[in-house]
Amino acid sequence: MKWRLLLIFVFLITGLVYAQDDATNLLDTCVQTYDPDQDYFPDKVEVEYSTGFSVEYFNNYKLLSVVTPWEETVQYILLQCGTPAPQGYDDIPVIEVPVQRVVTTSTTFLPHFVDQDVVETIVGMDNLSFPSEAEIVDWIETGNVVEVYADYAPNTEVLIELDPDVVFLQDFAPDGAAVQLAELGIPTALNYDFNDTTPLGQAEWGKYFALFFNTEAAANEQFEAVETAYLELAALTTDLQDRPTVMVGSPWQGTWYVSGGGSYPAVLLKDAGADYLWADTEESGSLALEFETVLDVAAQADFWVNVNWTTLDDALAENENYDEFAPFRNGQVYAYNAAVGPNGGILYFETGAAYPHLVLADLIAIFHPDLLPDHELYFYRAVPQSE
Repeated sequence: MKWRLLLIFVFLITGLVYAQDDATNLLDTCVQTYDPDQDYFPDKVEVEYSTGFSVEYFNNYKLLSVVTPWEETVQYILLQCGTPAPQGYDDIPVIEVPVQRVVTTSTTFLPHFVDQDVVETIVGMDNLSFPSEAEIVDWIETGNVVEVYADYAPNTEVLIELDPDVVFLQDFAPDGAAVQLAELGIPTALNYDFNDTTPLGQAEWGKYFALFFNTEAAANEQFEAVETAYLELAALTTDLQDRPTVMVGSPWQGTWYVSGGGSYPAVLLKDAGADYLWADTEESGSLALEFETVLDVAAQADFWVNVNWTTLDDALAENENYDEFAPFRNGQVYAYNAAVGPNGGILYFETGAAYPHLVLADLIAIFHPDLLPDHELYFYRAVPQSE
């Protein structure tokens, strides 16, 4: 025993024991003594499904690339704090990681913060009344989070005073808020999780956030669980011949927006064993249709999903022509508003993209209850005739 203790002591005083565990990333500290030959990111992610972002690892930094909806690639250097910035990237923003103070501007980001145990890094949000997840609401109620948007735009004075390490945001034009904030010296990182057109592609954006927190190990574990569950569920419907026809949505301001055949919802419906009535269209977004056009296609549909009604009577009060659709008359209408957060927000919109296996399980149970006989719906519910 004594010789073992002596050997350990010798290793310590001769510097043969390196301070960082070679098997883990630094989660809350910076490098104290830089070694250019040391790999500071032993935990890494690989992007398999998402087409919206990619990452290349180097010993002490990560090169993150994000594709915008207008097909421009924006890049960031994510530099391990306590190490020197690389040369040759003069026009690329540098953000030191792991970040400790962040601002979020979309509720779809938040499930990943919960999963990676970094909720308490959030110091600002676009709107404090939007989040629905209990862990996020609890953190807001501590008083440690500031509302940073006014009239749907960043409040620059508040952000300058808050001094975050990074603002995660979604811009919808090349000259949007990110440009404005960069001119003020406020670091930003663009995120377009919604632009991925597959359920697992959208869920994989949890790995994007992990790059900023060095939480790749947690992100990998979480995504692998989601991926396994999703693929196992999708396999249940692969060989089905009997696929019920499905229509989606409802009119808004006189226009009926239905999901295109190349969209995220269309993939979910296909994997759930449905015959989506607009599956043969190529759009990855929505199709803007007239009521009569939808009626011509979907009058005899088997199911109607993705509405936000409380009762069918309420829907009829909105539009008395809804009963021209067979699923409305037959009581086969399903709303995605079953799971509601403390502030009344619909969890489907906040957590559905991060947990597509839960959405898929609901849809399979709706269309093919014999495949999941014990499943209890989580996001969805059958819309009753009346209260």
